[in-house]
Amino acid sequence: MTWRATALTLFPEMFPGPLGHSLAGRALREGRWSLDTLQIRDFATDRHRSVDDTPCGGGAGMVMRPDVVDAACAAALEGGVARPLVYLTPRGRPLEQALVRELAAGPGVILVCGRYEGLDQRVIEARGMREVSVGDFVLSGGEPAALVLLDACVRLLPGVMGGAESAEEESFSDAAAPLLEYPHYTRPVEWQGRRVPEVLLSGHHAAVARWRREMAEAATRERRPDLWARHRAAG
Repeated sequence: MTWRATALTLFPEMFPGPLGHSLAGRALREGRWSLDTLQIRDFATDRHRSVDDTPCGGGAGMVMRPDVVDAACAAALEGGVARPLVYLTPRGRPLEQALVRELAAGPGVILVCGRYEGLDQRVIEARGMREVSVGDFVLSGGEPAALVLLDACVRLLPGVMGGAESAEEESFSDAAAPLLEYPHYTRPVEWQGRRVPEVLLSGHHAAVARWRREMAEAATRERRPDLWARHRAAG
């Protein structure tokens, strides 16, 4: 079964964007996954095709209407295999590799790309949306975040990446005890007075594996103490 993604958005022209290139683009052309979009504005019912209104209680900005978003969700869910509704929002659960693997292992996703101040909370609750954040920062809308999530999922689909070993050694591949990836080197052996570490030229596979592990641990300890604490606790 083809892994299917649907984006509910006010800017369908933003898709597939970068996902039309490289590994994801080739996989899209080969039919390993599919991507379609629904224009949320098409589900507006007034003559102005309004999708937002002022926030109850006052305040700046506008809020996306629950009735319009709900109608778009209903259309996306109509027929076919049930797929999770994912709303991209800074308030959501952090997007981690464990969640990426879970979504990639399923039939696909329906991504709700918010704009303005976000969605009316009632439609989030009524539709049981999974709120997901790609980082502790604010974007102009959910579309860039949706592209990030899709890229992370698509590369895990069967036949998309060239080698399974590469995925297994990447950062965050072990969800229980995550480590950042070790540094990489290639030819030339010496460049601008800097040499490739001798252990990588030794042909000693056990020594190389040990060095890579040490480098991964050192990078995690220095750059991501939160991950290092999780790694130590799981060890």
